[in-house]
Amino acid sequence: MAETLKTYGLPVVTFVVVIALWEASLDWFGIPAYLLPRPGAVLSAMQQAYFGGTIWIHVWATLQAMLGGFVLGCSFALLAGGLVAEFRTVERLVYPYVIALQSMPKVALAPLLIVWLGFGIASKVVLVALICFFPMFVNVVVGLRSANPDLVDLYRACSASRWHLFVNVKLPSAASAIFAGLQVALVLALLGAVVGEFVASQRGLGNLIQASSLNFDVATMFASIFTLAIIGVTASSLVRFAHRRIVFWDGSGRRTATTTTTAETA
Repeated sequence: MAETLKTYGLPVVTFVVVIALWEASLDWFGIPAYLLPRPGAVLSAMQQAYFGGTIWIHVWATLQAMLGGFVLGCSFALLAGGLVAEFRTVERLVYPYVIALQSMPKVALAPLLIVWLGFGIASKVVLVALICFFPMFVNVVVGLRSANPDLVDLYRACSASRWHLFVNVKLPSAASAIFAGLQVALVLALLGAVVGEFVASQRGLGNLIQASSLNFDVATMFASIFTLAIIGVTASSLVRFAHRRIVFWDGSGRRTATTTTTAETA
């Protein structure tokens, strides 16, 4: 019970303190509303957007780009990482090009993707997939190569096949690293979706923020930013929950969740 109160109560206390300081600072420093709106104005904008239904089409567009690119990029990263970790020849063939791709600023690729794929969802999905690929790829390779060498030698001494060794030894040992990569990729997926919408889009939370900035509608901008924060926290919590449930033999998922919550509180 005490641990639950610490986990969920402390972030609530932090939130209340931040809102109070936000409200008080507007009076202390005389900040005009067109630069920083009051929390009540932001809450009113969120209520109007949520209950009026104007924001949901943008939320759905951002979620489509985020989740589509996340699944696509992480799937390719799992496949490529498994091949690189298992076959040294594949590593020599592929790894230099993976590093070269990672070295390219993804924002610079966004206009090119729009020329190729248009202003629709496809260009955002591909951009998000490119952003998600590398952190997931690195975690897969490192995780698969961190298997206990004594256990690997034991399986080989028992004439276990490469596939049997991969499924029963290497993949379970890499599970925590894979979930860590998923969590990093998920945060970057949301970032990539918004960046793609900033560059060129017809809908999405990034598009809504940009349109609101042209109208100096700062309250709607804050409402959109808070919505992005809610999406990010929810998605990250789901990945941590899946980590604890699937990798039940490893306590790092629970420790990671506690550490992340404490860090967010701080």
